[in-house]
Amino acid sequence: MEAKDMQPAENKMGVWPINKLLLSMSVPIMLSMMVMALYNIVDSIFVSRISEDALNAVSLAFPVQNLMISVATGTGVGINALLSRSLGEKNFRRANLTAENALFLALCSSAVFAAAGALFSRQFFLMQTDVPEIVDGGTAYIMICTVFSFGVFFQITIERLLQSTGKTFYTMITQILGTIANLILDPIFIFVLDMGVAGAAWATVAGEILGACAAAYLNMTRNPELSIKLRGFRPNGDIIRRIYAVGVPSIMMSSVGSVMTFCMNKILIGFTTTATAIFGVYFKLQSFVFMPVFGLNNGIVPIVAYNFGARKPERMTKTIRLGVIYAVSVMLAGFAVFQIFPDALLRLFDASDYMLEIGIPALRIISIPFVLAGFGIVCSSAFQALGHGVLSLIVSLVRQLVVLLPAAWLLSLSGRLELVWWSFPIAEVFSLVLSIVFLAYVFRKEVKPLTETPG
Repeated sequence: MEAKDMQPAENKMGVWPINKLLLSMSVPIMLSMMVMALYNIVDSIFVSRISEDALNAVSLAFPVQNLMISVATGTGVGINALLSRSLGEKNFRRANLTAENALFLALCSSAVFAAAGALFSRQFFLMQTDVPEIVDGGTAYIMICTVFSFGVFFQITIERLLQSTGKTFYTMITQILGTIANLILDPIFIFVLDMGVAGAAWATVAGEILGACAAAYLNMTRNPELSIKLRGFRPNGDIIRRIYAVGVPSIMMSSVGSVMTFCMNKILIGFTTTATAIFGVYFKLQSFVFMPVFGLNNGIVPIVAYNFGARKPERMTKTIRLGVIYAVSVMLAGFAVFQIFPDALLRLFDASDYMLEIGIPALRIISIPFVLAGFGIVCSSAFQALGHGVLSLIVSLVRQLVVLLPAAWLLSLSGRLELVWWSFPIAEVFSLVLSIVFLAYVFRKEVKPLTETPG
């Protein structure tokens, strides 16, 4: 007889075998996030068939796209937290208010990015390069993605409403639909209709809008826990403050990557535009390695948090240990692929001989610390679950801004591009040391007292 049958009164997070529990909660999210990773790579693969400048245009646009996703997903963290808590407390009125205000915030966020994109897209690219083909293609690409950003904001927001009520399977459906649409429309818009880089942007936003519509339909028909009524809606300041109290730190942590990417592109383009193309390709490829681990992170956090509240330290530590094993295994597999097949990975993007010459050592060097990064992500999960999310933010800031960028800039002064790539392993070593120190502190402060005091 399973533990959940013996103790039906307790949530499965307190009684299921840890391995079964962790896999059941993580795998659907891991699959969903891998589907999301396809969004990042499909455009670049098709665009690379146009020219290297076109690939560069999409690569240099990545910080803006990442910033949009950071705002949407970070706000979603706050939505999830408040909505799940409200449902747990049987406060259905507050749950419905949260959902309604979540849609309002999605509309406001998309409006801000639409205005910024319409006004500043060209200036954003001129800050990075003066190559006309890159500036023109990139401006068209990012203007379309921002002006029509309501698709991505509403898709992610409504998916969070489904996740908050435990319907993660439906979010996978919406993401798969959007990705399939993108895959079909990319070659049609780019090549058949001869729209070039702009065609890739139209395919992206079309997929996002389809995903948003599918999410809205599933929320209305498969999510009876929520009853959203927009007629007579008024923004609720208290609800919005509660959402952003949790969401803003998450937005900041995710946005650090946009700042790092923008600054790194500035350093690399001083050598050659091909270097920025390689960096863009790396970010697309590494998402397939990191996304499953981030999905694992989403499964670890609620398990550790629940068992922390239930005063079950042995379940907490076992979850973290298993999380480390799975994360390191995924990262080890990714490391092997990057080390053994870097040329094949680059050829996906129609790499020239010169791009292969400087790209093969780049991928091999940057992937060296993958295993360390896997351990760090699980540490971040533990910090968040035990109420020390600010430690995750500190580690992220130190790795990407305090160490990586200065190291890359200093190494660039040598005039040797291959040395710049070593800034990534250097930054990850600093991150590892900091993560271990913080993990020891959190365990001593939060977990050890549970082992000494009867629960």
